Amino acid sequence: MSTDPNRLERRGAQRFEVHLPLVIQFEGRTVPGFSHALSGRGIFFYAEAAFPEGAVVELTFMMPSEITLAESMPVRCRGRVLRSSASSGSYRQDHAPNSEQSGIAVRFDSYEYLPANESIAQFVRVSAPNAGGVTSGAVLP
Repeated sequence: MSTDPNRLERRGAQRFEVHLPLVIQFEGRTVPGFSHALSGRGIFFYAEAAFPEGAVVELTFMMPSEITLAESMPVRCRGRVLRSSASSGSYRQDHAPNSEQSGIAVRFDSYEYLPANESIAQFVRVSAPNAGGVTSGAVLP
């Protein structure tokens, strides 16, 4: 990592360090995880699974008010894995050591806001991601 003050910043959106539980859908599997950093364009999170670069994933979580500029809302985001790396000695949201977690960066392709009166757990799919579920939403810049 460079400490050069003249280094070009490539991020196009403000990033927030937030630690939120999330649900990841990938190839018909449901995997729990938690966020580490979030922006309007993507997310970095930890999960007890590895995902290949380019994999399409769906993430369901509460988008915080810092991002929505209104109230926190449940959201389902669809995106592609930019990178995934094993993270020995990483920490879960409850700060318990776990050597089997991966750090995953995902760029959002689309998202949809979900009904605010329901919990995230109610949005976990039991079918394959493309088996009749909603997979599109507003496209992010």
